[in-house]
Amino acid sequence: MMIGFFMILVDSTIVSVAIPAITDAFGAGYNQVIWVNSAYLLAYAVPLLITGRLGDRFGPRRLYIGGFALFTISSLACALAGNIETLIVARTFQGLGGAIATPQTMSVMIRTFSPRERGGAMGVWGATAGVATITGPLVGGLLVDAAGWAWIFFVNVPVGVVGLALAWRFVPVLENTARSLDWTGVIISAVGMFCLIFGIQEIQRISWSWLLIAVGLALLVGFAAWQKRTKSDPLVPPVLFNDRNYAISVLAIFAIGATVATYAIPWMIHVQQGVGYSPTQAALLVLPAGVISGALSPYVGKLTNTLPPKPFAISGMALIGISVVLMALVTTTETDPRWMLAISVVTGLGNAMMWGPLSMIATRNLDPQLAGAGSSVYNTMRQVGAVIGSAAVAALMGTQVARHDSLSAAMGTSLLLPAAVILLGAVIGTAFARTESWSGPEPRL
Repeated sequence: MMIGFFMILVDSTIVSVAIPAITDAFGAGYNQVIWVNSAYLLAYAVPLLITGRLGDRFGPRRLYIGGFALFTISSLACALAGNIETLIVARTFQGLGGAIATPQTMSVMIRTFSPRERGGAMGVWGATAGVATITGPLVGGLLVDAAGWAWIFFVNVPVGVVGLALAWRFVPVLENTARSLDWTGVIISAVGMFCLIFGIQEIQRISWSWLLIAVGLALLVGFAAWQKRTKSDPLVPPVLFNDRNYAISVLAIFAIGATVATYAIPWMIHVQQGVGYSPTQAALLVLPAGVISGALSPYVGKLTNTLPPKPFAISGMALIGISVVLMALVTTTETDPRWMLAISVVTGLGNAMMWGPLSMIATRNLDPQLAGAGSSVYNTMRQVGAVIGSAAVAALMGTQVARHDSLSAAMGTSLLLPAAVILLGAVIGTAFARTESWSGPEPRL
């Protein structure tokens, strides 16, 4: 399952490096090309609140395989697209497949591993998330330079076929835990999420986007009220938030999503346009972060089986915040590559300590029968954070470019926003209750 999860997260960031090549290939304008990424993020974020509960209703194995198959087929369609419109449509279905598959990965872990064993499993989940967010620009830069933009999608196909075969063979069949589906909640949440996320994405291009955001927020407030009223299998059971650690975790993962999806944008612009590195050279600067994160994350996850995960999660967020502040401080055209590599090391350490322990805190007291719903809310907050963070950083970059003579100086100032957000997440994390021992129910398969 981690193969699919990894590919889905990589495709959230890999396209950013290929945007210039796609623009040249199709002769498309900026307002068209930007939707190659926006369509994926929109289709990925909107259904997340629903698809985890669908896994509870119809079985996470079935939903994962179906979603991952849709993602793989859509990747082939992206690679073969003959015009920008076809590429955007294929990316939309790719994002939808990712939204169906993603919550099932965490849900299966919650229901398969006992709470005492869950730290190692969440360490692997965290390693996958951490490495994937870093790997996107790295793999994208190498493939675009070596083979062309289409190969950032072609590469998904053989890996996807192998991943589907392994999932069919090894992912267990788990019993359905939801008796019915709250269709009223599905409709309200889907429309509300679409209005909110689409409005945020288009805030700089559509004058009435604020109206969409307001409608989206109003619908989501109504959705929350409906969830409290409905008696039979609500889409988001309010009981989830009775667990203090889970409630704080969804705030922390929002801050993480808003940071990790955004800091690379001004940093890569500085490195490529300010310093003059090629896409491949710029991508290689993040290699230490990927190696360190991938190597240490499973080990950190195992440690949280016996040690409190709270200090790891807080330290990881703090290290990411420090690394982004350091990026802001060294954004000059004379930046020494050794400094950049040192910052990448700090980023890797932060990633290794952040993802798995936070997931462990979020799920430790989660009833296995609420695994799908809990995973949906957690992943939705991560993705909504990414969308809001991206829109905020893009707007800040625009204002800073107008104010500064130096592009690098403008990017450096823009980096302070994601740094502040994740440092705030670390402060929020200090409110976690201690979690040395397990006190909840054992999982039921």
